[in-house]
Amino acid sequence: MQWVKAFVAGFLATLVFHQGLLALLHAAAVVPVSPYNWAPSAPLGVPAVLSLAFWGGVWGLPLWWLIRFKPAHLYWSVAVLFGAIAPTVVAMLLVFPMKGIPVSATTWVGGFMLNAAWGLGVAVFMGPVFRAYPVAPEMIVK
Repeated sequence: MQWVKAFVAGFLATLVFHQGLLALLHAAAVVPVSPYNWAPSAPLGVPAVLSLAFWGGVWGLPLWWLIRFKPAHLYWSVAVLFGAIAPTVVAMLLVFPMKGIPVSATTWVGGFMLNAAWGLGVAVFMGPVFRAYPVAPEMIVK
């Protein structure tokens, strides 16, 4: 059941934290890309935001594997660092080139920020929200 929660946490973290930060950055005119893109994505025609959230759910599984037994101070920092680094590297080195999206220093920085927010979101959903952490009871919000 914890792995289903991890997938759901990654899915929700994409919609709330990743896309939420993108919405704030777009509203502040920092990035030109608008959040919650409902345009169909190839090859299945699924809305882009739902495709992104699905992959956020998939990425939630290895993140949960890494943080599930960590004490509180490592739980949060590992979640943010893994979120910032792993999905960003894969996106910039594999996904963007396959889709013909240009990669620049700006996209790297944006990726690190958005994916760090996603990692924090997974930790929030798995910890205080779903209470799925087995070892770190000091994280319980009372």
